[in-house]
Amino acid sequence: MNRRPALLAAAALTTAAALTLSACGGGDGGSKDSEKIAGADSGTQRDKSPSPKASKDGIDRPEIKLPKDVKNVFEGGKTGDPKKDAVLADNERWLDALIEATVVESGDHPALKFYGSGEALLSAADYIQGFRKKNASFIGTIRYYDRQVTFLKDGVAAVSYCKDGTKTYPKDLKTGKVDRSIPESAADYGFYNTRVRKNAKGVWQTESVTYVEEATKKCM
Repeated sequence: MNRRPALLAAAALTTAAALTLSACGGGDGGSKDSEKIAGADSGTQRDKSPSPKASKDGIDRPEIKLPKDVKNVFEGGKTGDPKKDAVLADNERWLDALIEATVVESGDHPALKFYGSGEALLSAADYIQGFRKKNASFIGTIRYYDRQVTFLKDGVAAVSYCKDGTKTYPKDLKTGKVDRSIPESAADYGFYNTRVRKNAKGVWQTESVTYVEEATKKCM
């Protein structure tokens, strides 16, 4: 029986054992696969990357484009604290970049490595390749809410948030069919803690993400 994609579950964990997802695109790749970030540098379907554009903060950022049938919705808006808002903005871009690299078959996804590093980037690679190996994708809307920022030290911060994937549906890339019959369940919700670090460019890169299973019920 098909299951709704457990979106971001693989990217939320830092061990290979965590990649046995019960989703249409559950990762089962090994360490060799994770050494090369899927879609970041090479691929059989290479598109010309858009040139980076300077944002209001003066940082040249790669463009991120999601398909019309895939959407990330971030609730919460501005916090009133410019530093926290900057962290949340880059966290949004990281999640957009991850979903773009997952659902858009292209040889070049520069935003993934621009907004991610370390363990988060490696586990994201396994997650993406899990979809590729099964010729699977998904459509729909992912909702992120109850987003909080806590500053630590030495340019490091923690970002926590809830994720609602009840409006996402698995897609078979071979047939193009989308399964919309899947009922909502507790597995569609998740609570995440992420560690982000400000790099030399001024970008808050996500370097690790942890899925907190015991706290998932707080998001329902």
